[in-house]
Amino acid sequence: MSDAPDAQKSIDEGAFGIDAFSLDDRLRLFHFAAAEKRGEYLWLLRAFDRGRANYQVLLHASDAVGLLERLAADHPAAGAVGAVGGAAGVQPLLDALAEWRVLDRSYDGTRAANLAEYRNRHYVYQFTQAGYRAYRAVEDVLGARLEDAQLSRLVFPDILGDLHALAEANTAGDAEEVYRKLGRLDSVLNEMAQRAARFYLMLGDLARTNDTRPEVFLAHKDTLLAHMREFTAELGRYAPLLAEAVEKAAATGVERMIEYAAEADERLFRGPAERLADWRRRWDGIVHWFAEREHGEAERLQDATVTAIRSVLALLRRVTEARRGGVSRESQLRHLAQWFTSCASDEDAHALFQAVFGLGAPRHIAVPYADPEQIAGRTSWWEAEPVELARTLVQSGRTPALHGPGRIERNDAQRALLRGEQLKEQAERRGAAHSLASDGVYGRTLDEPETRALLVLLDVALAARVPVGRSVSAASGSAHGVRLTLTPAEGSTTVDTVRGRLHLDGLRLEVTDRQGRTA
Repeated sequence: MSDAPDAQKSIDEGAFGIDAFSLDDRLRLFHFAAAEKRGEYLWLLRAFDRGRANYQVLLHASDAVGLLERLAADHPAAGAVGAVGGAAGVQPLLDALAEWRVLDRSYDGTRAANLAEYRNRHYVYQFTQAGYRAYRAVEDVLGARLEDAQLSRLVFPDILGDLHALAEANTAGDAEEVYRKLGRLDSVLNEMAQRAARFYLMLGDLARTNDTRPEVFLAHKDTLLAHMREFTAELGRYAPLLAEAVEKAAATGVERMIEYAAEADERLFRGPAERLADWRRRWDGIVHWFAEREHGEAERLQDATVTAIRSVLALLRRVTEARRGGVSRESQLRHLAQWFTSCASDEDAHALFQAVFGLGAPRHIAVPYADPEQIAGRTSWWEAEPVELARTLVQSGRTPALHGPGRIERNDAQRALLRGEQLKEQAERRGAAHSLASDGVYGRTLDEPETRALLVLLDVALAARVPVGRSVSAASGSAHGVRLTLTPAEGSTTVDTVRGRLHLDGLRLEVTDRQGRTA
């Protein structure tokens, strides 16, 4: 038991890079957002932000009140000064923010006109660095438009250009250019990952709220599908090019590249070893995105986008069928509301409520009568005879027949077996995909694993090939470490499989590996 605090400390340090005490101090910065007077704290911090924008860093309580009056003039409906409580209410708020270390408090003796005023210790306040970041984080959340989420397909040419420039700078020994390009690649990939995460969360919210807002979904379905299809087409086209560019950049010397970036890094409070470790981590992230042979981020993002397209199409079918039938949750509730409005009296409305929801029956408390036919189910509680309740239900709230949930049995052996089968299936799919690249798809009969791999590749390639505002004559898709390309061909081509023959009208298939090798 004595090792538990040390274990918790190591978890905190590993998860956040800071110790448990610093972690607690950082989290205290957000106390103002959950306090009872959170509105007053927010307006006061907005006044400090206004002063900071005007290069007025150190503020006295009277200065804060003056800035609040300007905010009130700019936003009359908000009532900034009234929300804080005027000059009398500012000082306690400033003290609390200083205690949470959102603001830094110091003495200002220059304001004292005599000894008595100097002894009163006039305080001035300013944002701490961490406090300003906490305030901006809250403002970003309040001002965010959560529905504005999109995938960034236009960054792929820039990423490819930066990778080529990075290889050239590393070859030429230009440390500053290596630092700029590597840092830009890291920031662009982080932003793309965050955009993708927000986009898929938006899709989940859309799927959950389509019952109440189907018109929003139907109005934007075409744009949404076009956006995802364009993104997966661009990602499928650039993924092998980006993987090749990463390999070329690595061929110029990874260690030398990291040393160049760390040498040009101007962060004062990080030692040479920390800078090297940080830039090595950033390069490993770039490799994980594009050059990983298995489970790379680019391949996962493409699979997730194709899955999202299928989900949106399935959602579109559900919404269309519901509207075609004229019956949905919204239409049912609206129809029921019209019934209540049409009731001639309160007694009729109560009767309708009882018939619809059935909340007035004695069985609502889940304790039936000994003879269920003795009391009608529609009889009100006020008129029915009382039900005999068990003593355990009265004293502890538990019925005699109610027991706790059974213990969950964890079958580790079965889990290990299932995991082994899953890894075996993944290896089989990857081996089948590579055999398609090495042996080709024509002139032989594909076995079952090769057939499944070919259909998956076709699914990705055809999803990218769907015309979106312009005609597409060729398309490609990558999965399991190989790439399938659809090219126009005269007549039709035929692929023999164990399931039968696959005829492709006007198309020819070509499967290559990441290095572009084919049969």
